[in-house]
Parts: sequence; C-alpha cells; structure tokens
Amino acid sequence: MLDYIENYLDELWYLLLEMAPWLMLGLIFAGLLKVYFPQKHIDRYLGKSNFKSSLNASLLGIPMPLCSCGVIPAGISFFKNGASKSATNSFLISTPQTGIDSIFATYSMLGWPFAILRPLVAFLTGVMGGVFTTILVKDKPASKSLFPDVKIDTVSREKTNDSCENDSCNCNTQKTKDKYTKHSLVRAAHYAFVELLQDIAKWLVIGFLAAAFISVVIPDDFFSLFQGLGLIEILIILAASVPLYICATGSIPIAAVLLMKGVSPGAALVFLMAGPATNIATMTVLGKTMGRKSLTVYLATIIGGAVFFGILTNWLFPADFFLSQIVHIHDTEHEMLPYWLQLISALILVSSIAGGYFYIRYQKSERIKKTQGITVNVSGMTCSHCEASVKNNLEKIPGIAAVVADNNSGTVKISGNNINLQKVKQTINGLGYKFIE
Repeated sequence: MLDYIENYLDELWYLLLEMAPWLMLGLIFAGLLKVYFPQKHIDRYLGKSNFKSSLNASLLGIPMPLCSCGVIPAGISFFKNGASKSATNSFLISTPQTGIDSIFATYSMLGWPFAILRPLVAFLTGVMGGVFTTILVKDKPASKSLFPDVKIDTVSREKTNDSCENDSCNCNTQKTKDKYTKHSLVRAAHYAFVELLQDIAKWLVIGFLAAAFISVVIPDDFFSLFQGLGLIEILIILAASVPLYICATGSIPIAAVLLMKGVSPGAALVFLMAGPATNIATMTVLGKTMGRKSLTVYLATIIGGAVFFGILTNWLFPADFFLSQIVHIHDTEHEMLPYWLQLISALILVSSIAGGYFYIRYQKSERIKKTQGITVNVSGMTCSHCEASVKNNLEKIPGIAAVVADNNSGTVKISGNNINLQKVKQTINGLGYKFIE
C-alpha cells in the first residue's frame, strides 16, 4: 500500500513538473490575448450565415482559453446580438477543444504532433459544424424577439485613459501611453493567473489526480485488449468522453497516460476532442437557446468528427510516431527544460492556484458587503466568464446600478432603483442560466 502511495505521489509530482512551465507560458499568452484582443471585437465577424462566418468563428475560437462552460455564455451572447446560428455553432465547437494555454501544455506532455493536430482538428470540425448548420438549420437570430430592451453582451466594457478629452489638457502622450501599457499588463496578469487559472484549476487538478491514478493502478498492457479493434476502441473512449466535464488543459495529462498505457493515438485524439467540447450542461443550454436542430448538428459534428479524425489518425500515422515523441519527453535523460525552471514554474503555479482561490473569495465578499440591494439565486454559473456575462448584461437593464455575481454560492446581488425582476429573470434565463424563484 505504501508503495502505491509513494508511486502515486511521484507520478503526480512528475506530471506537475512537466506541464507547469508550458502552462505558465500559455497563461501569459492568454492574458495578453484577453487584453489586446478582447472578445467584443469579434462580434462583427460572426453575423452572416455563410462559409466565411463559420471560418471566422472557428479561427477566432481556437486561441481563446474558454472551457465548455465558459464558451456557453460567450456563444449565446454572440447569437443574441445577431450572430448567425452557423457561426455560433462553429464557435461553440472549435473553442473548447483547444486554447492558447492548452496548445503549449499539449506540446509539453504529448509532443509537437498532437500540438499541431489538436488545433487543426478543432478548426476543421468547427468549420464543418458551421457549414452543416447553414445547410440544415433555418437561421432566425433571437435577439430582437427575446430581449427588445436589453442588448446581450459577454464582455466587460473596460475604460482606459489613453486619450485626452479635449485640446486643453496638458497630459504627456508618452507618459499616458506608458501608464496604459502598465495597466494593461496588470490586467493581463490578473486575468491569466487569477481569473483564468481559477476557472480551469478544478479540472486541471482533477486531470492531474486522475492521470496519476491511471498511471499507478492500471497495468501497462491493459489497453492491449483493444488492439486491433480500431473503431470499437474509439467508440468506447467516445462514450466515456461525451458526457464528461473536463477542460482542454485538464484532459492532457490523462491522454498522455492513456497513450503510455497502450491506447491508440486516434482514441486519445477522440478523448482530447469530445471531453472538453461536450457535456450535459452545454447540450441542455444549446438545445434550449438555438433549438434541437442546432443541437443535433452540434453533437453530430463533434461525434462524427471525433470518430472520423480518430480513425484517420490511426490510418495515416503509426502509433510509434506519436509514442516516440511522448517517450522522448518522459525520458529523464532527455529533459526539454532544466529542472530548476520546472520547479520554479510548479511552485508559482501551485501558489497562484491557492492564492487566487482565497483572493477571489475575499474580493467577492468585500464587493457583496459594499453592494446594497437584493440577492437572487442563479444556477448554472461555473466560472468567471459566467459571472462577467451575468453582470454585464444585467447592468444594461434600466434601473440597475451595480451587480455582483458569485458562481460559488450561486447568487447575484443587484443594486439600483425600481429593479424589474421579470426582466432580470428574462436576461438570466436567456443567457443559459436559471433564475431561481
């Protein structure tokens, strides 16, 4: 028993050291992407129900670090603002499969073939989903009929001081620009190491724990039972992946261990695709908001795409092609990065997860104390993107001055005068969450 525990802890520590530097690098890029290319700038690319809109939506979705829960309010908000169903489906399919943070982490654990293949497949399935939606689903944007007085939005409107109000101001342009740049970098760091990291922390930890468990408990030749069964192996992995709730980054260590245990590269790709892209919550909200036909196309594209690309990967590339990259990475004699860098990155990552957890809860507690108003219960919020979506959209309702949303307690505190609870309920339910009476 003690040997199992010791081996488990060793494997867990090893996985953390391997992924930490690349995950840190991915978080930095995600923070910069959030600040210098915020989501509000992509609305205009998603308006038409055609191939170009699907292409744009898939391209824009790939680098965004949104998990399957965070992509729901983003995609629905685009749809409510006039984005076509085809572009929305394309965005919802491609975005959760990968992200700038998970691309770096994929390279660290699975090697360059999967780091290239994963975003490529996410892009292709996203475009396919958009095209099929254009052909099969009649497009009727819902923004005007559902919310005539409230414009749905998914991002905060951040104010900057990088320009002067009039010609009489005496500000120094360079100083103002430097101040803005510094402020932008602070916002990027806060988003990356507090907001985003807290969003994926739970599933990242689960991914590490599960991967270490599989590595220690399951025999090395266990999955050899599936060798030669091709499609059956892929379908078994698919059946386990579709209802699973895990982020793109959290799925990486599990996929790496499964490959080391003998799972085929195609089956591992299926897990990396379907695990992050689908879960029960996503399917329920999508069906309610965009209709059953859109949901059917969404599921058919992900399931069909996963099976197709899984079989194609096994057919085109020998398993040794992928396994040699993973073995090389996991060979302690050929470490890609020095141990000191791995150690520092791991310590910073763990500290950021723990520190961010308490910091966010303290910050929300203080905001709630300072906000005078009514509190409503809302189910379905799971991350900071959910909170921001609820806050930004409710603050657009006349009479509401401030909103504090907390996904941990499932509460939203609203301050203002003559608050219209019916409109609050409409807005919250329209975003895919549930207003609890």
